[in-house]
Amino acid sequence: MPETSDILILAAHPDRARSRVSARLMDAAQAQATRWTLHDLYRRYPDYAIDVAAEQRALAAARLVIMLHPLHWYSMPALQKLWVDEVLSFGWAYGPGGHALRGKDFWLVTSTGGSAEAYSAQGHHEHPIEHFLLPYTQSARICGMNFLPPLILHGAHQADEAALQQHTESFLARLEAYPQWCVHEAEPSLPEVPLDARPALFSPLRPATPARAASHEEPQP
Repeated sequence: MPETSDILILAAHPDRARSRVSARLMDAAQAQATRWTLHDLYRRYPDYAIDVAAEQRALAAARLVIMLHPLHWYSMPALQKLWVDEVLSFGWAYGPGGHALRGKDFWLVTSTGGSAEAYSAQGHHEHPIEHFLLPYTQSARICGMNFLPPLILHGAHQADEAALQQHTESFLARLEAYPQWCVHEAEPSLPEVPLDARPALFSPLRPATPARAASHEEPQP
């Protein structure tokens, strides 16, 4: 499998051995990899210590960036979120000078435990799936990326072999056919974020006084 390529698959499943969908897609992609690179984040970073420079190099080389994971609590698995927080950094992926991802394609490949009907105004989750994907679409927009229609398998726990096979074949077919199936809209307008308007990522830690260290309580105003 190449170190970098024009298609980068960021796969994240915290328990691959129990996965019915994501692991199957990862295995299929690894078996047929020709022009894509797959980063299995939980195997690549079991200690959660992400190599930001290596991930940014892979992103810079790619034209298509794929996030492959199940939806966890209407969002992404924890390590994938940490990857976003650390790799898509201010001044590199967005903000002043942050143009590294502009014009690239972003594709979400995901699965849900609930059925398609559950993701509707009348269903169990009371909202269509598009509402829960807003953080993905907005993140792509803020980085100047083109958000492609996602590939979603609903009802993953009940899906039979035929449904899993069809989902896998659709995934591989689109990988092979990229970029013929993509539809590019006008380049999104990026909101300006002045360099001095963004607070520091972390506040400096203050040493605890003996009284605070003993009580483990914050002083009251």
